[in-house]
Amino acid sequence: MTDGVERTSLEIRQRLSASMQGKPIKGGILFSGGLDSAVLASLRPGATAITVTLESRGEDLEYATCLNKSLNLIHTHRRVTTQEALGAIPEVIRILKSFDPAIPNDLAVYFGLKHAKELGLTHIVTGDGSDEIFAGYSYMETIPDLAAYINKLSRFLEFSSNRIGNFFGITIHQPFLERNFLDWALTIGVDLKIRELDGKVWGKWILRHAFDGFLPSKVVWQAKRPLEEGSGMSSLRQIISSMVSDEEFSEKDKGYPVQFMDKEHFYYYKIFRNVVGEIPPPQGGEKTCPGCGTGIEREKSHCRVCGWVEGIGWPKK
Repeated sequence: MTDGVERTSLEIRQRLSASMQGKPIKGGILFSGGLDSAVLASLRPGATAITVTLESRGEDLEYATCLNKSLNLIHTHRRVTTQEALGAIPEVIRILKSFDPAIPNDLAVYFGLKHAKELGLTHIVTGDGSDEIFAGYSYMETIPDLAAYINKLSRFLEFSSNRIGNFFGITIHQPFLERNFLDWALTIGVDLKIRELDGKVWGKWILRHAFDGFLPSKVVWQAKRPLEEGSGMSSLRQIISSMVSDEEFSEKDKGYPVQFMDKEHFYYYKIFRNVVGEIPPPQGGEKTCPGCGTGIEREKSHCRVCGWVEGIGWPKK
């Protein structure tokens, strides 16, 4: 069993290393200091690493600074003011054509890629897909047939970094999703992806194990930290909610064909109507989203327009 673990760990390192060595020199990494971006940065010394925070909030900067000292990175911190973040929401919604409640997460990606553009970078590496294929989300711990779930999920993965990168003219590289790595990673047993140690359940266990000793233990064994929280962008939620009065929100059901999660969701939708327009109706063969009425491809479970997730409704924030 130990030999199998070590062989898998070595192959993870070799496959990701080969992928990273082939990336253009005129590039950088969206660098939250989380496990996934740390793994990729460790395989490309000297890369430009971009960390985004709202004001000076969140834990990302602490982890990124810690890693910068050991990985020989060209580290740049993009500090976003609250007014900048609020002012960018319409553009992000226009780019994504979405009022998904995940907008604070998308804002961190937007400012990271905007900063890359300002630095003259043409290629950016992201850690997209690692949580999905290595079972990094806590909800995955209770899925009966996790291997089948991950296999299905892997066929329909979409990330805002691709659309935002296209907007800025930046090529996005996602090593965890490159076909030769993804296909192989799907064959790794779920017992290596989720494992309990000393009473604590670890998602992405094999990825952590593969880089234990190559990265600081503090980084390898850190808890899952959503980008919006690590960057501090999640603190925008309360501010945005306060911008919608109780009276306005109480009128929401009278003129809008959408189920709203909360005031924040309603705020994003109002902007969507202004910068995008009406919600597109289902096209031939699509199923109807229960949240907003747009079309969703039959095999998909997530509505890119409003954020509805089949079987869950609105994801927990």
